[in-house]
Amino acid sequence: MDYDRLVTVIRQLALEAGDRIMEIYNADDFEVKVKSDDSPVTEADEAADAIISAGLRAAFPDVTLVTEEQAASHSKHAETFLIVDPLDGTKEFINRRGDFTVNIAYVENGVPTRGVVYAPARGRMFFTRADGSAVEEDGPFHKDTPGILRAIRVSEPDNTALMVVASKSHRDQATDDYIGKYAVKDMKSAGSSLKFCLIATGEADIYPRVGRTMEWDTAAGDAVLRGAGGRVVRFDDHQPLVYGKDGYANPFFIAYAPAVELKEA
Repeated sequence: MDYDRLVTVIRQLALEAGDRIMEIYNADDFEVKVKSDDSPVTEADEAADAIISAGLRAAFPDVTLVTEEQAASHSKHAETFLIVDPLDGTKEFINRRGDFTVNIAYVENGVPTRGVVYAPARGRMFFTRADGSAVEEDGPFHKDTPGILRAIRVSEPDNTALMVVASKSHRDQATDDYIGKYAVKDMKSAGSSLKFCLIATGEADIYPRVGRTMEWDTAAGDAVLRGAGGRVVRFDDHQPLVYGKDGYANPFFIAYAPAVELKEA
């Protein structure tokens, strides 16, 4: 893979999809449907998916593409593949809370090595460079040329005063029970894959997820976090989270800065 070209393409497609998402977000009304798994989907999900899928297929026709909004792609299997969630945080989008993201990632041998996370309503863009290192780009964002790029790095956390980030829409007692095992200074809530990015920038130290997610929800944020020196492991045995699983469903997991002293499940 030509990583320079890959990064250029996925960054540009994320911006194009983000523009379309914001057009729909800022409209007076938009259509919301319910998928077979009872999760919501909007015309913004579908429009963003069309833009990203067309762009990726044109640029990388020989690479397997898996995307949330195309059920037929969920039965595909490959060691190396592109994986897309065109609008992560649909509930945040519907409720106009702003914490939704465009996610595009490249997975090699079970590891998300390159990715982009773009939060158009928040004006934040995170991605991996060609060498795999992670950056945040300062806006305004131009599709043809990146602006100011700042290298990002996970924190060196104080285990007696940790900053925890958790889901806005999916907090439950099991999550709170696990968080209770740590000495917590403060907690943030965030939607979508932004939680990975807050750890990547050092704004938070740990994100435990005790709940259902799919690989397209996590791959891009995982790639950014890895590029910033962070880790994502299974909740049960603290082994690295791997990608390309049957059905693309994730186990529970923990994303964290490596200096965090992980507690047992």
